[in-house]
Amino acid sequence: MKRIELCSQSDVAEGTAIMVESDGLELAVYHVEGQFYVTDNLCTHGPGKLSEGYLDGHVIECDFHNGAFDIRNGEVVAPPCMVRLKTYRVLPDPGNVIIEAD
Repeated sequence: MKRIELCSQSDVAEGTAIMVESDGLELAVYHVEGQFYVTDNLCTHGPGKLSEGYLDGHVIECDFHNGAFDIRNGEVVAPPCMVRLKTYRVLPDPGNVIIEAD
């Protein structure tokens, strides 16, 4: 596993998501209730980018077909999505969003 620094925590306002490209990955970084979460940015159902979707608590709704995922674990919470979303472990850091990826 390698550590990848994605952005500063201050880059992601509370209750929002941003897209970050790093190390060949296109990721969505979320800031919810003081915690940071990271998933793949592309929806598993279609060409929607989750960072452009609607974030409601820990649920991101894709702006393409309105499927939704739990950003904490990638579980599908609304169809038409059927395939779980890849999530990444966010490592503790006082000022940056850093993930572990293989």
